[in-house]
Amino acid sequence: MPLFVRPIVAVGRGTLASIVAVGKAGYLAVDAIHALKQVQLWGPHLLVQMTRIGVESVPIALFIAMFTGIVLALQASYTFTGAVPLYFVGVLVGKTMVLELGPVLTGLALSGRVGANIAAEIGTMRVTEQIDALEALAYDPVAYLVVPRVLAGAIMFPVVVILANAVGIAAGWATSLVLLDMSSPAFMRGLRLFFEPFDVQFSMIKSVTFGLTVTAVGSSFGFHTRGGAEGVGRAATGAVVISSMIILVLDAFWAAVLL
Repeated sequence: MPLFVRPIVAVGRGTLASIVAVGKAGYLAVDAIHALKQVQLWGPHLLVQMTRIGVESVPIALFIAMFTGIVLALQASYTFTGAVPLYFVGVLVGKTMVLELGPVLTGLALSGRVGANIAAEIGTMRVTEQIDALEALAYDPVAYLVVPRVLAGAIMFPVVVILANAVGIAAGWATSLVLLDMSSPAFMRGLRLFFEPFDVQFSMIKSVTFGLTVTAVGSSFGFHTRGGAEGVGRAATGAVVISSMIILVLDAFWAAVLL
């Protein structure tokens, strides 16, 4: 094969592989929608997955949110010094945490924790033929494995994001009091200045779609894992990379559509 043709061939193969992967994910999504009626299969596992995906993700989400709030307050004070009143620190911390950094940073962090875990767990079941065993026992593996995880992600991601938003704002408030010599009334004045109830709704819409993305992508990569332990590793890595990319695309999409 001529040397100049090889990049073209590589691009073509990559494009075809991407189309095939999207097609497989689409079929899995359709199967998952059809499997929603099998409540007796996914119902008993929903609470367990809500605990694993949501409750166990709270510490890392709050840790990230706390330091994000601290940095936002410090950077806002540096930017606003001598230009605008210092109470605008509350505006920046509140708006930025609720509209952008709270849901996005939480989604990206949980894509690594939740998405990789789901891909590795289901992928291991695939390569060890446990999914084939479920099918042999007349269990629908999509209803048994995929549906409870995706539903748990859609339910619990908004809860985690609400907590992250609250902790980030509280950290910004504490930083303003201790390091910036602001008073609580001044910070709260800025926090309320441009607050709109739709800000919270916007944050929740984003977090629901991020939760669906992380769990669905992780389930898809795990469900279509091939190649033993190496394949499981590739599935976990691919789930994190693709879900993170989709989260950023969705972030831009919702900003363009809803704002």
